[in-house]
Amino acid sequence: MNLHLDQLHPYPFEQLRQLFSGVTPNAAYSPISLGIGEPKHPTPGFIEKALVHAMSGLSSYPSTHGNEALRVAIAGWLERRYGIPAVDANTMVLPVNGSREALFAFAQCVVDGSQGDALVMSPNPFYQIYEGAALLCGARPYYVNSEPGRNFAPDYGSVPDEVWSRVQLLYVCSPGNPTGAVLTLEDWKQLFELADRHGFVIASDECYSEIYFGSTPPLGALEAAHQLGRSSGERPYANLVVFSSLSKRSNVPGMRSGFVAGDPQLMKKFLLYRTYCGGAMSPPVQAASVAAWSDEHHVQDNRALYREKFNLITPLLKQVMDVELPDAGFYLWADVRRSGLSDTEFARRLYDEYNVTVLPGSYLAREAHGLNPGRNRIRMALVASVDEGLEAANRIVEFCKSL
Repeated sequence: MNLHLDQLHPYPFEQLRQLFSGVTPNAAYSPISLGIGEPKHPTPGFIEKALVHAMSGLSSYPSTHGNEALRVAIAGWLERRYGIPAVDANTMVLPVNGSREALFAFAQCVVDGSQGDALVMSPNPFYQIYEGAALLCGARPYYVNSEPGRNFAPDYGSVPDEVWSRVQLLYVCSPGNPTGAVLTLEDWKQLFELADRHGFVIASDECYSEIYFGSTPPLGALEAAHQLGRSSGERPYANLVVFSSLSKRSNVPGMRSGFVAGDPQLMKKFLLYRTYCGGAMSPPVQAASVAAWSDEHHVQDNRALYREKFNLITPLLKQVMDVELPDAGFYLWADVRRSGLSDTEFARRLYDEYNVTVLPGSYLAREAHGLNPGRNRIRMALVASVDEGLEAANRIVEFCKSL
């Protein structure tokens, strides 16, 4: 057996299951879950139709590289969304079965675990795939705490050069899960300079990029690289790849459709790696993905629903906890210390007394540099309908006031 498996932590939802063990929630309330970031808005009909109409594709083996129509659709979306120069759909884009498995696989491709001091860096709190990917490729995770005073952006300037010199891969999540923080152009300038100096690769997870609340969409990594003069030359977007997905953008988490794009040299190696271990995307899913990436109207409608929810729910919750509208994403990252309860106590009692599920923030972070930055916070995924979200918020307010 791979001995690194013993280093893996339980997944947050397994921890939540254990936390709720022995609890019978109040039957006077219907269950509402804000615990899992699974989009609940209806899947657009035109995507379903495209999937059904392409069923004849099941008779063919798909290519790991994906079909040209899908790569071109993704490249076109990247160009339109981020205002970047033409993206070579043949060398810079790779469709994948959801960003989760690609984020994991990428570390196995680019990290040399034989170097005993290899580090994979990530924000803290973080998407747990980053940590698992680091451990299973033989590296050690290094966590950079998100800071409330920096709008939850990690303070990369606090990392010593001795640490940077050992980093082989940096996972960035912007907009962040669970904080919603978006990196600025200055943040990206700092990271690119560090990558140039120390030679590590940046993997930018941008799965929440299309859910935002202001008039300006979140800055993307390729967009930042272009603005900083890194999108041309012999090696455009050197040492940078981005990961995105249709799950949140288009409400199709069950399709498992995403992509990786960026540095052609890295993409060539990643494609080679995936011809051995990466599942190729089903032809019907590819056809439905072409339809989804080619349309923005459904994305605007989806964003409007989230804006309505957040604008209604955030002021309600501010009565009883410290919480602000995030930059982007569909999570609220709330400080519950005003309740007098820890994040785990809060989640357990809320489930017990009001049948509402939230995720303790400490489950999404690790003790690093003297603290767990998720402690005393909870993550609430506002993925349900407006009415159900309001009902959950009102129950949380009632619960907090009862304390």
